[in-house]
Amino acid sequence: MCLAVPARIVDLDDDRAVVDAMGNRWNCRTTLTPDVKLGDIVLIHAGFAITTIDEEEAQKTWELIAEFDEFQKEQEKGSPID
Repeated sequence: MCLAVPARIVDLDDDRAVVDAMGNRWNCRTTLTPDVKLGDIVLIHAGFAITTIDEEEAQKTWELIAEFDEFQKEQEKGSPID
């Protein structure tokens, strides 16, 4: 399964960017989104920013990721989920 993750551009130099998603940072390329600017939120897939999205959509996705993380932690503990 492929997944694009929303991340905020925190450093930008030509078509190279550093992005942040929920405190995790990594490098990506903005070759496919040449009009992005510092602070924009982009969807990252396979190391490339593929499109921009708004704050509200990004927040929804980050919340779902956090819920999944909590679910996974509960499963690892063997505790029942409400």
